[in-house]
Amino acid sequence: MATQEPSDKYKAVWLIFFMLGLGTLLPWNFFMTATMYFTSRLGDNTTAEATEDNRSVLQAKFNNVMTLCAMIPLLVFSYLNSFLIQRISQKLRIMGSLVAILLVFLVTAILVKVSMEPLPFFVTTMLKIVIINTFGAVLQGSLFGMAGTLPASYTTPIMSGQGLAGTFAAFSMICAIASGSALTDSAFGYFITACAVIGLAIVAYIALPKLEFYQYYVDKIQSSPAQDEENKMDLLKKEENKPGTSSAEEAKKNPSMVDIFKKIWVMALSVCFCFTITIGTFPAVTADVKSTIANGGAWEMYFIPVSCFLLFNLCDWAGRSLTAVCMWPGKDSKLLPVLLLARVVFVPLFMLCNVQPRYNMPVFFEHDAWFIIFMIGFGFSNGYLASLCMCFGPKKVAMNEAETAGAVMAFFLSLGLALGASFSFLFRGVI
Repeated sequence: MATQEPSDKYKAVWLIFFMLGLGTLLPWNFFMTATMYFTSRLGDNTTAEATEDNRSVLQAKFNNVMTLCAMIPLLVFSYLNSFLIQRISQKLRIMGSLVAILLVFLVTAILVKVSMEPLPFFVTTMLKIVIINTFGAVLQGSLFGMAGTLPASYTTPIMSGQGLAGTFAAFSMICAIASGSALTDSAFGYFITACAVIGLAIVAYIALPKLEFYQYYVDKIQSSPAQDEENKMDLLKKEENKPGTSSAEEAKKNPSMVDIFKKIWVMALSVCFCFTITIGTFPAVTADVKSTIANGGAWEMYFIPVSCFLLFNLCDWAGRSLTAVCMWPGKDSKLLPVLLLARVVFVPLFMLCNVQPRYNMPVFFEHDAWFIIFMIGFGFSNGYLASLCMCFGPKKVAMNEAETAGAVMAFFLSLGLALGASFSFLFRGVI
């Protein structure tokens, strides 16, 4: 007799996955929010060669090198995580990654108060970015793999938590501007807040195995391979009298990474394309849009923090969260990849806004309202459509393949981020 599925009391498992999703991206979002702090500490070397706009070479190259140091380990370890799942325990992968990221942010917070020369500070910062994104890739892939073994709706809290991370970081940036706090004080606040969030994520993960709802699905997965073996034996007995059937041929039916990809390739490539368009445009193009109605007022200072970063992250979070109550179109619908392909229209729309400086293209959408309208659709479509892909991917495979499928989906998400970072140079360069 089958065991009755327990309920998720007080939505505890859902909330823990939300907390883990928040812990996955909040540290990195705060790291990016503190970019002005990092670059300010790279301009103290009076012997450093200066660029045309009076920035030191280290300041001028910071964003490009930061992107490179973030995307390469993110992509590499997102790929490797698909194999680590089968060799390293889930607990070690997730707990080890959380602890490593926590230690990096503790060191980063301490270094805010320590004086360093620009070059050692630059090298140390890039090393920390590599470490954060290495363990962040393992953590993200492991979380999506773990969520893949639960009902489809349990991928939503991870995506929603990641969406809130961006919103929280953007709101913190606006508060820092409004308060007039020194860059070092703001940065220290970001890093300590990130440490607190990671600490809460660690506590949440420790509590997860004690919950009946989660343990039910863990037991279900563990019993699945045994059931598969029994089914195979039954099939062999039925087929043993048929010519041309052998145990070797039956063994070929064992799932492999290629077999899993064949089942989820539409969802995998869709989420990859989604983030290629998003990161290719945001923030490389969108952050250079200038207000045409501020006329030197306070709105000029808040235009990009509010209309670009906060608005995008709020709409992205809303889109991700909506999948908790609505999952349209369905996992087998051809409309979902079509909608994702249609998002490419946002690239020329943002290019034709008042991006400055510009050398090749005219400004067609001059008023700030156009930019805000485009940003609402851009952010919401990214959050909603990407979340659908991440929810549906692991549900296209057998139960015992779901964790690996979730990790494969996380790899293609990371691939989209890396491709987007590469295309961002092209998109910005043609304007």
